[in-house]
Amino acid sequence: MKRSELSEFEFEEEGFKIKIKRGSAGLPVITSIPHSAHPFPSALPDASQSASKSTAAAAQPAPAGGDEAGFTYVKSPMVGTFYRSPSPENPPFVENGAKVEDKTVVCIIEAMKIMNEIQAETKGTVVEVLVENGQPVEYGQRLFKLKVN
Repeated sequence: MKRSELSEFEFEEEGFKIKIKRGSAGLPVITSIPHSAHPFPSALPDASQSASKSTAAAAQPAPAGGDEAGFTYVKSPMVGTFYRSPSPENPPFVENGAKVEDKTVVCIIEAMKIMNEIQAETKGTVVEVLVENGQPVEYGQRLFKLKVN
């Protein structure tokens, strides 16, 4: 970016959006939606827990049809690790019953050591958190179930 004198770059394709801006110190800040915070490494589960939980998650089939009437899902825009809060000491961004707007940050997905804040992108109420903290997620995986307002 520095060599090309770019200060901002944005890319969007099939529901995936990434935005890269040069920060005030000239260092790149990369986000999938807005500017990001990051959890501490101690928030990561140990490998044995992660393997057993990800195997269990993979065994659950995705619902056959589309979204249920009156509900929508916040889906992962990338492959990475799901975090409900910016750090282990902080409360989750959202809980069941929380009202969200399109710009409300609902979680962080860590991808390649970069923390990406994920926004709800719709107005609604959180009905269910579908992923456990610290779990790996796939592109397009459902993260939150929302009741549309």
